Amino acid sequence: MRIGILGLGLIGGSAALALAEAGHEVTGYDTAPETRAAAAATSIEVADEPAGLRKADVAVVAVPIAAASRTASLFGPDRFDGIVTDAASVKGRMREAFADHPRFIGGHPMAGKETAGFDAAEPGLFRGRRWVLCLEDETELGDWIALARLWTSIGAHVVPATAAAHDRAAARISHVEHLAAAALTLIADEPLSRTLAAGSFHDGTRVAASPNRLFEGMVEGNRAEMTEALEHLAVELEDARLGLYSFGEQPDRIVSWFDRARRLRASWPPEPGEPQALEITREGLLELGTAGGWVESIGDSEVATVRRPRVKSNP
Repeated sequence: MRIGILGLGLIGGSAALALAEAGHEVTGYDTAPETRAAAAATSIEVADEPAGLRKADVAVVAVPIAAASRTASLFGPDRFDGIVTDAASVKGRMREAFADHPRFIGGHPMAGKETAGFDAAEPGLFRGRRWVLCLEDETELGDWIALARLWTSIGAHVVPATAAAHDRAAARISHVEHLAAAALTLIADEPLSRTLAAGSFHDGTRVAASPNRLFEGMVEGNRAEMTEALEHLAVELEDARLGLYSFGEQPDRIVSWFDRARRLRASWPPEPGEPQALEITREGLLELGTAGGWVESIGDSEVATVRRPRVKSNP
């Protein structure tokens, strides 16, 4: 399959390297000359301009959310008749930007690093990782299947979901974590605290080192869901504050709060159940995604090999 990738940073570059390694014909473009030069030294063919990507069967847009509208014009239906997908962390915003393209399917790989750029790209970045692939009322099921085959060919596990369901979940498991990481970093802004900081600080604040443009895109595109998630976080922190305040009289209150979180965290990540065959239908795929399941492969027929999470016993 011929793949065109716009944006060769961490995600776009990793996808390009993985797809080329899997035997696909990959052409990429990036606005930075040094990135184009670095990509050209690999197995990726590099276009001189974005228009060079329009010969592809699939166009992958791996640019910041702020560039969505401008990018949509590059791959408008009058200029590109192939499948268009993206890799942004907010799906509703991208769906709006590409509303005029009948073959746009939103996507989001749940993988990344705190470092960015083509130098940080690696072909194995998505292996065994979840890749959300949006399935809306207007989505052509055949196009969805083609993309699912593409991403599973590089080892990703494809999770079907609507853009709205994705954005709600992403706010709770990714976007609000950036807010919390920044807050934890800010309250430790004193010499002794920074010297003593170790594993807990490192793990809890890692994403605070992410580039600003990543967080700006989350805020621009998913502000409402982030606000709701932050309100839920505030409720939990207030419950913890009251537990600390009343510890002398009610020691079990804060202990119970910690224990509830400990049991939930111990049950993550979900343990995969046994492989199952699923006849591909829109309803069946969305039910699979809602249940936390994923597609691991799709053969020549329209039957997918899927897994659903097995419920762990809480220790």
